[in-house]
Amino acid sequence: YSKEDYLNVIEKIRKAVPDIHFSTDIMVGFPGETEEDFLETLDVVKKVRFSNAFTFIYSKRSGTKAAEMENQVPLEIVKDRFDRLLNEVNKIVEEINEEQVGNVLEVLVDEKNKQENGLLTGRALNNTLVHFKGEKDLIGKIVPVYITENKTFYLMGEKR
Repeated sequence: YSKEDYLNVIEKIRKAVPDIHFSTDIMVGFPGETEEDFLETLDVVKKVRFSNAFTFIYSKRSGTKAAEMENQVPLEIVKDRFDRLLNEVNKIVEEINEEQVGNVLEVLVDEKNKQENGLLTGRALNNTLVHFKGEKDLIGKIVPVYITENKTFYLMGEKR
């Protein structure tokens, strides 16, 4: 499918579910990738506004067809593109999560937080990671959580 086809699908989904969030995986630096190719990827990132993106640098693996391809992208170019991509993704994620502060989100509680006693960790219906104080009997339940703080890659909240 083309970039336009993809963006049209995103638009249709957004019309049906206006507050939906999208995530993606993006690899930078695959053999033959041009600056124009990269800028098209960046344009999709800006238009879709992914709330989460797993980003990777292409890694040459011996024995694969890609490792034998001509037009390997020099590492310094790949790193520059990766940094530019990450900066854009992080900016968008920060903005999206900041919009959640002050809202109540329905959160499926997954587990006790591994870093801080007394906190639980879960996922909002839009797949955003949320931490909040609560008892372990909430694990496996969907609970309303008032979002108090944006930590860029996760949100902090209070059980309602």
